[in-house]
Amino acid sequence: MLALKAVALTAPERFEVVDVPATAAGPGQALVAVESAGICGTDVSIFHGKIPVEYPRVLGHEVIGRVRRAGGRGLAPEGARVLVNPSVACGTCHTCHAGNEHLCPDGALIGRDVDGGFADLIAADETRLLRVPEQLSPTEASLLQVAGTCVHAQRSVPVFPGQSVVVIGLGVAGCIMLQLLRARGVTDVLGVTRSPQKARLVERFSPARVVVPGDAAAACSDMTGGRGADIVIEAVGTPATLAQAIRLAGLAATIVLFGTIGQAAPSASLPFYDLYYKELTIRNPRAARHRDYQLAIDLAAAGRLDLGLLWSQGFALDAVADALAATEDPANLKITLTPGAGGDQPSRSASARA
Repeated sequence: MLALKAVALTAPERFEVVDVPATAAGPGQALVAVESAGICGTDVSIFHGKIPVEYPRVLGHEVIGRVRRAGGRGLAPEGARVLVNPSVACGTCHTCHAGNEHLCPDGALIGRDVDGGFADLIAADETRLLRVPEQLSPTEASLLQVAGTCVHAQRSVPVFPGQSVVVIGLGVAGCIMLQLLRARGVTDVLGVTRSPQKARLVERFSPARVVVPGDAAAACSDMTGGRGADIVIEAVGTPATLAQAIRLAGLAATIVLFGTIGQAAPSASLPFYDLYYKELTIRNPRAARHRDYQLAIDLAAAGRLDLGLLWSQGFALDAVADALAATEDPANLKITLTPGAGGDQPSRSASARA
């Protein structure tokens, strides 16, 4: 029998491999054996101490697994392959009753506020589990949580035939945004990235023209006949790229601020007059609703999303230091942990400095 392990962050940039109780499931929870746990910017920020958490904390909110022990209601039976919706909600407050459980002020995010998926086994509310078709490969499935957040972001923006869209930043989220636009029938699309590798990758799944940031204004003007884009999706998360989004947007356009901007530098500035003059709408999507994850799963299962192309590399659980280091390489896209690969290793401490 394999020893069950988790990787707990015990201080900034310090992990320890610890034992996981095989029976630690509360009322209404199912036990899920983790198939893959994706690493995202939130995990990296927590690791470096930029986002405070209580220690020790098991990171990881992008979790795909298989039910080892069903919850009391049997909503996901034993053996079912599932995505874990990482949002924890009270279900009783005004926000939850309004259908915005993902914004619950009394809620939490697994891997930040409660322990997450950098583990062999995780306990999860059975109502937060979504079935994942067996036809999806592990690499495809590992991108479903991110895809759900992208679906949520695009639900907030009506798209009509003939509209033009710019996507700034072609990391994992930006590439999924392009694929969703393709699925919605949008043909006038411009991607913006500094990476030649990512520009070449986009050619495999999107008709979008891709340019470097310095050429974006001219390319956007050419695509729109000088009007500016109807929709600009910012998927980087810096004041500079938000400023670029404002400049590329046309009159009465919508900006989807998907990237998370933290404390801006004192010198950071935005073209505020353009916000007024163009009468722009800025959408600030956060996380995702349960139905957004379901739609992402359905789109992937139907072959409308090419998620496997966005997976770069997987690591065993106790190689989390190497996995975090891999996220620093701008050529990489999705990096994942595969807990089962390291679940029978002896417990030891690991100092990680990615």
